[in-house]
Amino acid sequence: MTQQTRSVLIPEGLAGERVDVAVSRLFGLSRTRAGQLVADGLVLLDGRATSKSERVEPDLMLEATIPAMRVAEVVPMAVDGMRVVFEDDDLIVVDKPSGVAAHPSVGWTGPTVSGHLAQIGVRISTSGAPERQGIVQRLDVGTSGLMMVAKSELAYTVLKQAFRDRVIDKTYHALVQGHPDPHTGTIDAPIARHPKHDYKFTVRSDGRHSITHYETLEAHRYASLLSIKLETGRTHQIRVHMSALHHPCVGDPLYGSDPTLTAKVGLERQWLQALKLGFDHPRTGERIEVESGYPDDLQHALDVIRELS
Repeated sequence: MTQQTRSVLIPEGLAGERVDVAVSRLFGLSRTRAGQLVADGLVLLDGRATSKSERVEPDLMLEATIPAMRVAEVVPMAVDGMRVVFEDDDLIVVDKPSGVAAHPSVGWTGPTVSGHLAQIGVRISTSGAPERQGIVQRLDVGTSGLMMVAKSELAYTVLKQAFRDRVIDKTYHALVQGHPDPHTGTIDAPIARHPKHDYKFTVRSDGRHSITHYETLEAHRYASLLSIKLETGRTHQIRVHMSALHHPCVGDPLYGSDPTLTAKVGLERQWLQALKLGFDHPRTGERIEVESGYPDDLQHALDVIRELS
């Protein structure tokens, strides 16, 4: 496997940061990968081995040996339960089941939206990284619902910009523990990677600007059904924001859900559905509105919550 060795002097602006943060920012790597390089002994600080939590100082030499990453390949694989809700020559919108990733990634061997589209013969845009071609939005593996993929190069360019400009109307439904107060509100809180858990995010002052609007649709004894609209699209945004309010999604142990309630409603993942998408067609400008329903496991859990009330 090929690799490259890069070195740079720590600038004043990174004084006091952790080594893994400095590696991430200076070499353009994810925080997770930066931490792994440090753990593997591939990062030197002033010529010596270091730890990811050590703090850096200006003018010290940071050196990293960076192996080339293996590219995850799209493996054609049909996904049971995935259905097409809109398709034309420019784009396709699918209703993604839980347990399916948006696209391949190193370490993920399960089904993907990209693999399903390849298996059923849908040709998508070649724009983007090889494993993410055509992908203009993503859903967590455990989140079900509507996901859009570009088929034409025009659609990829226009839709990617539309998501950046926050003009795509995204509506989710979430079943959260307890009763948010106020019943309708806006959460404006920056989100960053969790300092101690690679695959978790948290509200933190140095995070990325993140805004979530919510409205209570149903209030029950143990949980509330919310309609949620996102202004921003951060990883795990709804899950992180609701957990920060102490109302995590039912069935979401990563962000603090009650395992007893999760078992009572029979869930094996978070209760979160990407329910509606509204957007201007990238070629014609026509307004398109698409909607999904609740999959069986979410409907069953909601029914149980209603009965418990």
